[in-house]
Amino acid sequence: MIKNISNVEHYQWGTACDGWRLLDSPSLTVIQERMPPHATETIHYHINAQQFFFILKGSLTFEVEKEVFVVKEGQGFHIVLQTIHKVMNNSEEDVHFLVISEPSTKGDRVNL
Repeated sequence: MIKNISNVEHYQWGTACDGWRLLDSPSLTVIQERMPPHATETIHYHINAQQFFFILKGSLTFEVEKEVFVVKEGQGFHIVLQTIHKVMNNSEEDVHFLVISEPSTKGDRVNL
């Protein structure tokens, strides 16, 4: 089945952020997300899952173990399991990105 944001599960998270589950299995998830300007998420880590973020539009700021990285459109960023992190949109535009997690992050997140 061909998948896109019009034919998969949609959910909202954080402050007016959107997610679309393009692939949702216990061993792998692929989610397309949108963060509005100045949105941020809670700092956290995943016990078992590693994640790869790929920026489709805009730029996303990552705080990882107290270091800050700005990842721009067309770039990706890997988060190793058990690494403390959060993402922020510090820009004036929506950011669109993919989050690929292996295995799934369901029940795997620890908020700090």
